[in-house]
Amino acid sequence: MARIRIPSTIVILFVTVQTGFLLFMYARYSSFVPQPEEKPSQVHVLILSSWRSGSSFVGQLFSQHPSVFYLMEPAWHVWVTMSQNSAKVLHMAVRDLVRSVFMCDMSVFDAYMPWKRNLSDLFQWAVSRALCSVPACDSFQRTDITNEMACKTVCGRYPFSKVEEACKTYSHVVIKEVRFFDLKVLYPLLTDPSLNLKIIHLVRDPRAVVKSREQSVKALARDNGIVLSTNGTKVEDSKYKVMQEVCRSHVQIYETATLKPPNFLKDRYLMIRFEDLVRDPLSEISEMYKFADLNLTPRLKSWIYNITHGHGPGEKKEAFKITSRDAVGVSQAWRSVLPFQKVKKVQEVCKGAINMLGYQLVDSEKEQRDLTLDLVLPRRQNQFSWLSFNPKH
Repeated sequence: MARIRIPSTIVILFVTVQTGFLLFMYARYSSFVPQPEEKPSQVHVLILSSWRSGSSFVGQLFSQHPSVFYLMEPAWHVWVTMSQNSAKVLHMAVRDLVRSVFMCDMSVFDAYMPWKRNLSDLFQWAVSRALCSVPACDSFQRTDITNEMACKTVCGRYPFSKVEEACKTYSHVVIKEVRFFDLKVLYPLLTDPSLNLKIIHLVRDPRAVVKSREQSVKALARDNGIVLSTNGTKVEDSKYKVMQEVCRSHVQIYETATLKPPNFLKDRYLMIRFEDLVRDPLSEISEMYKFADLNLTPRLKSWIYNITHGHGPGEKKEAFKITSRDAVGVSQAWRSVLPFQKVKKVQEVCKGAINMLGYQLVDSEKEQRDLTLDLVLPRRQNQFSWLSFNPKH
């Protein structure tokens, strides 16, 4: 049989064309196959709570960490500017502002502060260690434990542009907010591939919250009006209608995160009770730090011990300040201060939250005053575990 000889040049050409065709098809196919998203370089943490629940204290636990850029309630600017609206209406504007801050885009504040700004124009700026140390302010180092009054004295006149400049230099961006009443509002942030969002849900016994709110009646009047949709009218919460909404929101957030939650919430929600935190600070803080991918430094350990082992409950004028106090005593102060009739009313409007979050109701003034009776149930009875969650259900 005659053999057909094919010149080597034709073979080389054929192989080259075939290889080129395969590379072309692979490239074309790859363009249709979704590539795995790169994890954002920063970790974003939202401390989700309500007024007078110890959230400023928890915020400081993160703010003083040298790896954290922290802002306290930036959505205050939204509520002040648009106070004639309801909390529900303002949810979207608050969410958009929070997202921009997480992305270190501070141009979002142009809508609320159109004038030429300094650091001191930002709400509660001086409680942020990141805005009191380099590169935002040259007076303190990142590893320093900063003091609000000292910071106000030397850092307030630095330009507002330093906020964005500083934010971009940190591995973690943490925001504390009390103006979200529905976890589902945050779903667009939780599913946003440009964010690596984790939520710490801080709760506190509603009876203790009421006692604390009574120290800040005037300061909370405008926020009360927004919660109750009074078209800009400031109101006092004498009938506990705001507390009822706050309790309802905690139940909604907790139920949404723990009863058949969406799979994208996996490992991104942590509920912390203020009472557990003040009883065993280092353990609870270590859990929060682990959740947020942070390490507890020796300097922070020392500061945390000092801040939670002071003497007395703190003065009324210190209601919005972080000072050294007897933290456990503060958490139980309502039991000796509030009249039983007030406690009964709070229990009526917040019964669902008290039960769900792991607190014990009292049936008499005797039970209320008896400090040997522990009203904080063991957390293991109420703690949600992702191990028991099946996303197929």
